[in-house]
Order: sequence, then structure tokens, then C-alpha cells
Amino acid sequence: MTDQVKELVSKCLQARDKAYCPYSRFPVGAAVLTADGAIITGCNVENASYGLTVCAERTAIQRAVVEGHTQFSAIAVTCDIKDRFVGPCGACRQVLMEVRRCL
Repeated sequence: MTDQVKELVSKCLQARDKAYCPYSRFPVGAAVLTADGAIITGCNVENASYGLTVCAERTAIQRAVVEGHTQFSAIAVTCDIKDRFVGPCGACRQVLMEVRRCL
């Protein structure tokens, strides 16, 4: 694993620790690596009105765009389930595809 990937994973884990998830108790962290080498993080932020909850992946992408980044090289996503893969939700998949195509 390269130093850059190690840092991406480390920041992803740190972001997970900041998750606000009192309803699901399912903390998620994400970190995106921009084409110019910046790492932008995000975590899930829940709301009692479930539709207003924002996932970690979307938080990271939105923060990156606000900071002027439009090209991405990698994304790391983590939760606290061991030995089991959990993929992004449909909304996050849509945002990731949109960013890949449009920005």
C-alpha cells in the first residue's frame, strides 16, 4: 500500500469517528483523493427526519466541490462492521456517478 493510500484510509477512519448517528448507531467515514493530491473527508450526519440524513460519501464529495476540487482519483469508505463489505447506498452511487461524468 502506498503512503498516499495509507493516508487516505487513515483519514477515512478519523472521519468515521466524527459521525453523528444517534438513530442507526452506524458510523461511516469517507475520504476522497483529488486528482491534485488533496484528501477531503466526510462522515454521515443523521437527522430524525431520515430523508435529511447525509451519508459520508456525499459529505466528502460535496466538501471537495465546495473547496474547488472537481477531479477525483480514489475514495475510501469505512463503517464499523468487520469482515463484511457494505457498499454505498443508491443516492451515494448516483452522486459518485454524476461527479465522475460531469465535473
